[in-house]
Amino acid sequence: VKDGTPTMGGVLIIGSVIFSSLIWGDFSNRFLMLSLLCLFLFALLGFVDDYKKVKKKNSKGISSWTKIFFQFLFSLIIISALYFYVLDSTEQNYIVPFFKDVSISLGILFIPISIFIIIGSSNAVNLTDGLDGLAILPVILITSALGIIAWASGNIIVSEYLYIPYVEGTGELLVICGALVGAGIGFLWFNAYPAQIFMGDVGSLSMGAFIAFVAIIVRHEIVFAVMSMVFIMEAMSVILQVSSFKIRKKRIFKM
Repeated sequence: VKDGTPTMGGVLIIGSVIFSSLIWGDFSNRFLMLSLLCLFLFALLGFVDDYKKVKKKNSKGISSWTKIFFQFLFSLIIISALYFYVLDSTEQNYIVPFFKDVSISLGILFIPISIFIIIGSSNAVNLTDGLDGLAILPVILITSALGIIAWASGNIIVSEYLYIPYVEGTGELLVICGALVGAGIGFLWFNAYPAQIFMGDVGSLSMGAFIAFVAIIVRHEIVFAVMSMVFIMEAMSVILQVSSFKIRKKRIFKM
């Protein structure tokens, strides 16, 4: 039934977000530019993967290890840039929810942990996109929440009132988050059942990486994990299914 449905709709989403951000965003803001770079690099990886699938008319695309390698490389680039160009050491502290004065400094461990979060989120959203229209709505909701948190974190009065870490310049992320929410709602209209278009890896890989990167910037990784429970459950089910089949030669789930 799905055969012949256009894919790579993520090009429209990411293209709209980048175009809008370039028009309305502040080029001098490091967070905005790094977020755009994150979105572009992972979209490029997804585009190559989708193009190979469409051209060869099979579902293989790029090999898993090649995909992971480039995800690691791109994550390393943007996280290293974020780590070495901080204005305040608190920008790298982990915030513990419900404890207003508790934060954990991990030093250089900030880099590998952040890379793991980005790669995990990128692949989890990619797996979730396997179900019609499921990935885009959680992405819209999470991006909306992160956009508000980013604005609050960048406002010294609001952040102090809400007991969240003040990170100068994060308010500008509301521009790109708002653009993604708008583009996502537009895409959802055509992706809702019966789907007229699929986002493909170009959309899912890049949006998964982007929302994780924004969560890292605003120091809400633990909150992000709660937000992303749908994605985490999807990823865990795949890990369990594949592991069980390789080790026991039996499947846990029917599909």
